[in-house]
Amino acid sequence: MNTKRLLFGLSVVCANFLFANDTVKLDDVSVSANKIEENIKDVPQSITVIDEEILAEKGIKTINDVVKEVPNMITSGSNNGVQTSFRGLNLSMFTNSNPVVIYVDGVPYYDRYDFDPSLANVEQVEILRGPQGTLYGKDAIGAVINIITKNPTNEWSGSIGAEYGSNNYMQSSFNTSGALIENKLYAGINGSFMSDDGWITNNYSGMDNDADKDKERKTSAFLLFQPTDKFSTKLIVTDNYSKTNWMDGLNTADITTPINSIKRKDVKNASFDVPTYEESRVKSQSLNLSYDFDDMKLESTTTHKKFDIDGDYDGDYVSGNLNDGLRMFNYTDMETYTQELKLSGKNQNIKWVAGLYVDDEERDIGPYGMETMSMGAVYVSDVYADANSKTQAIFGQTMIPLADKFELTLGGRYQKIKKDVDLTMYQTFGGVALPDFVYKDEKSWNTFLPKVALAYQNSDSLTTFASVSKGYMPGGFNYFASSGGTTENSFDPQKSTNYEVGMKYTGEDYLINASMFRMDIEDIHIYRVAGGGTIWLTDNAKKAHTQGIEIDGKYFLTDNIELSGAIGFIDAKYDDYDTGTTKYDGERIENTPKYTANIGIAYVADSGIYGRLDAFARGKTNYFDGANNTMVSADGAIISNLKIGYKVNTWDIYGYIKNITDEEYIDSFRSSSSGMQIVGFNEPRTFGIGARYKF
Repeated sequence: MNTKRLLFGLSVVCANFLFANDTVKLDDVSVSANKIEENIKDVPQSITVIDEEILAEKGIKTINDVVKEVPNMITSGSNNGVQTSFRGLNLSMFTNSNPVVIYVDGVPYYDRYDFDPSLANVEQVEILRGPQGTLYGKDAIGAVINIITKNPTNEWSGSIGAEYGSNNYMQSSFNTSGALIENKLYAGINGSFMSDDGWITNNYSGMDNDADKDKERKTSAFLLFQPTDKFSTKLIVTDNYSKTNWMDGLNTADITTPINSIKRKDVKNASFDVPTYEESRVKSQSLNLSYDFDDMKLESTTTHKKFDIDGDYDGDYVSGNLNDGLRMFNYTDMETYTQELKLSGKNQNIKWVAGLYVDDEERDIGPYGMETMSMGAVYVSDVYADANSKTQAIFGQTMIPLADKFELTLGGRYQKIKKDVDLTMYQTFGGVALPDFVYKDEKSWNTFLPKVALAYQNSDSLTTFASVSKGYMPGGFNYFASSGGTTENSFDPQKSTNYEVGMKYTGEDYLINASMFRMDIEDIHIYRVAGGGTIWLTDNAKKAHTQGIEIDGKYFLTDNIELSGAIGFIDAKYDDYDTGTTKYDGERIENTPKYTANIGIAYVADSGIYGRLDAFARGKTNYFDGANNTMVSADGAIISNLKIGYKVNTWDIYGYIKNITDEEYIDSFRSSSSGMQIVGFNEPRTFGIGARYKF
């Protein structure tokens, strides 16, 4: 019933979009989707834009918050990193890459353990929906979240903010920037800090009661040197740290329990006997050089990133059995270098961009494994591995005007990816060493990713477009391997052909965007259980498809009252998925809700009282049930948030309630015949207050 009311409300909003009164002029929005500045109406693809004002109004502080604004996109998981799903494309587990890539001023974030950069100094977030491999590289098969930070001015300015809320939640942030030498040298620094005690209690004697407490620190600084009007160089240094304990879920310890009979109240009291946490550290440096010639612009972006994770986990996520005191563990270090050279320009109304890209990633894995009780003795499997990846690519795209109202986009990327793995699996049983398993392998993949799009400017207000493009996610190796060779321990690249048609309409006081898409996928990456329920591996299902519609828009009822909404429906199914024991043809792709939606009403003001009410919804979602070799469907839910504040001079003081009605839904699930059925939930109702000061 709640779902029907939400969909009815969205239909009313959309109807209002189409019959709006012309009272307020919406500003034009510029985006850099094609790596050059353009009006959003001229870009032939679906784009969601969130500016600094909306980030502050909605309290958007994390990538999880950003994703809620995007139709057909979700995140899940509070341990094992952040996992993103979009249009039926999921995390590729043993490449560790999400199908959505984040860029912050040209610095890529794609690894699931490094997927939440700071939003403390952001001017605009652009979510480029659909495959972006032509311009953005090998892993952007689903979408790109392009984060653009603020440009400094000669005057020093900034802000300081703090919040306190339920479960001893504390968050603070700051940013400031300005000129060290007027019109020549600028500097800035920003940071955010967060901690909370979580909402789950661990009742096991001697363990910390705050089972799922978290803390994080994100800091960044930059220097911008502009000696002339044509040349600039920017150095950015980032240092992030986070520690996530336990998870927002539990192990039911009963693989026969129906998924929808498990409730969040069952999660609030846990009992586990081994400290369970993930601790990550990320340090990165990037250098951007830019020179503006008379008819083109040359840019160089160089990045270096070091990332490490220390993870320890209770062996079975419960206590009171033979596995007490046993653990799983993941210690991984990664170092990445990237280099991109890019030329862009405009000649006689023809816009173009071309460039070269290389990266070098070294992943040092180990100890990585688990301890488990088997036949009365402890069995230990522990992998040490070097997994490396190198990419070389050349790319280009041009936008050509045809006649008066058409624009043709032609683009392509040719890339070569080489990966190798060198692993040793150490095993002991009852303290006695078993023979080591050694696996070495190397593979290369060459691919060409074309894109063709046609935009038609029907009028000053309406633009329609159609596009065809290829998407790509590289293959790789399962580095938790104990037997076999290439066939058993490697997986092929995931490839897609994408078709999309859409329209963008901007009125005096409203805008609406709509698109329809179809994606045919080959060798889709899936994550399944093998080895009697003890080994999880990435594999390929031969064929799948997704298709759906996405609508989003905004309408100003008055100068101060704003309506916004977005909805996405998707049909995502496997066409050819055979594990050898079970066929999943016709089953819905896991981690893909049937629909997602958001709707909000806001009273906005530069001073005085303001407020907003937002609702977010997701439909039923399939998950792979490895214990029973089937798919299970979890119910969806509607979540609503309220924020009310008061602005006076340069102060903003506010209070909020998240998940007002304390609705619940399952947002992650995995099970195996070894006896684990791990279920994750969304967060319960929370309250908070905050203040922000601008200077």
